[in-house]
Amino acid sequence: MTIRVLIADDQMMVREGFSVLLNAMPDIEVAGEAVNGREAVDKVRELRPDVVLMDIRMPELNGIEATREIVAADVTAKVLVLTTFDLDEYVYQALRAGASGFLLKDASARRLAEGVRVVASGEALLAPSVTKRLITEFSRLAGTPRRPGPAPAAYGELTERETEVLVLIAQGLSNAEIAERLVVAESTVKTHVSRILVKLGLRDRTQAAVFAYEARLVTPG
Repeated sequence: MTIRVLIADDQMMVREGFSVLLNAMPDIEVAGEAVNGREAVDKVRELRPDVVLMDIRMPELNGIEATREIVAADVTAKVLVLTTFDLDEYVYQALRAGASGFLLKDASARRLAEGVRVVASGEALLAPSVTKRLITEFSRLAGTPRRPGPAPAAYGELTERETEVLVLIAQGLSNAEIAERLVVAESTVKTHVSRILVKLGLRDRTQAAVFAYEARLVTPG
C-alpha cells in the first residue's frame, strides 16, 4: 500500500529535495506540495494525503495553525512537523495542536522515509532523547504559556497499568520497547494504548505524550 505525502514548506529547495528522496521509495508517493499553511489545508482536503510534512514558519498561515485546522477537520492525514531544531520554539505548540511527531530537516533519506512510515502507521515519531530535550527546553522557556495540568479525575479512570504505559509513551518508547520493559506481549500494549486514547479522548500517541507532561505524570530532567 502506497503512502501518499503532501509536502508543505515555503522553501522550494526543501520541497524539491524531499520530493526526490520520497519518490525514490517504492512505498511512498508525493501527492502534492504547498508553499504555505493555507495552501496546505486546502490541499489536504483536495488530495487526501496520508501524511503531511509540515514546516512551521510559513507565510499566510503558519504550520501550527495549519495543523490545528487539519486536525479539527477530522481528516485521516497525519501531520509530521519539520524543524531545523536548535530549538524551534514552536514545535511543542505544534504537538499540542495535534501533530503526530517531528523530524529534523537535515534528516537522512532513510530517516525521512522511516518517519513517514511510522506516522502513517499511527505511531508517534518521538525519539526519547529528542523528546527529553524538547520538553526540558519548553519547560524552561518563560514566554511559553502552558495549560494547567489536568485535574486528577481526568486520568483517574486509567488503571495502574494503563498509567504506567502512558508514562512510557511520554518517555518516547515504542510498543515493542514498552512490551519488553513490562514483560508483556506487544499486542497487550497495543490494547492498553487504545484504551488510554479512548478514556482520555485523545487522537494519537503524541497527544498522549503531551497529556502526560501537562498532567505532571512525567517531568523533564
